[in-house]
Amino acid sequence: MKVTMGLTTWTEHPALINNEQRPVTLNEYAQHLPTVEVDTFFYALPQMSTIQHWLAQVPSEFQFIIKAHQGMTLHQRNQEKGELALLFQKYRRTIAPLIAAGQLKTVLFQFPPYFDAEVKDIEYLKLVRDWMGDLPIAIELRNNTWYRPGVVDSLMSYCQDLKFTLVAADEPHDTVTSVPFLLTTTNPDLALIRLHGRNRKGWDNAGKEWRKTRTLYRYTKEELAELKEKIAQLEVQPKELCVVFNNNSGGDAAPNALQLQKLMGVHFTGLAPRDPQQLDLF
Repeated sequence: MKVTMGLTTWTEHPALINNEQRPVTLNEYAQHLPTVEVDTFFYALPQMSTIQHWLAQVPSEFQFIIKAHQGMTLHQRNQEKGELALLFQKYRRTIAPLIAAGQLKTVLFQFPPYFDAEVKDIEYLKLVRDWMGDLPIAIELRNNTWYRPGVVDSLMSYCQDLKFTLVAADEPHDTVTSVPFLLTTTNPDLALIRLHGRNRKGWDNAGKEWRKTRTLYRYTKEELAELKEKIAQLEVQPKELCVVFNNNSGGDAAPNALQLQKLMGVHFTGLAPRDPQQLDLF
């Protein structure tokens, strides 16, 4: 099983550039990690030229995890089916450069907390597969109804049938809007872990600062060792397991990813050539 790691966005990780206080470039990021998660698509679809510019900055083996648009994840309910179908078509046209380059790892559908295990939402997952064709898809569910006894087994079978990667999300697990950490292989090509941190107080923050506090967390060495053990115990191993660190708020994602890489003895191939001043950092 190949193990890869990445972070959400590439600009916010000063640890990768000797703690210089400026945005990290995509090329600088790609000197250290082989994949990145991009949330730009959730808010608005970028120009094709923007994606081509990204591709020009990274090696051919570098891969992108890209979020589905918020319309595609039903963050607004009661959308017309025809309008949704058109949005999916537009989305697929937009990401054509990533597909053509073979650098799309997966499209991440992060559903809202009110997307639950009711018939209409179960049926919507089938529509997602129909509209996305054979493109790689990962789904992150944030409603506990999917993980109830008697439901979770059906969920895993359904994901296998649709060839969805069911995301294992690490977060505070005792809140209304959280789900248990379930690491399982529903897609033989890819398993995906997303680490949001365990900041319970930040997770419950409903104020204006919730984005800054929710992922304000640094994983300890013991917690990373525990994660390493869970990965080792994965019964059915996919071709690739990717770990994405989303604990960005305090700049902890990059140090934690590099710490886990060292702990697991993982060597990343196909990285961008190091800048001279970066050679002695890690």
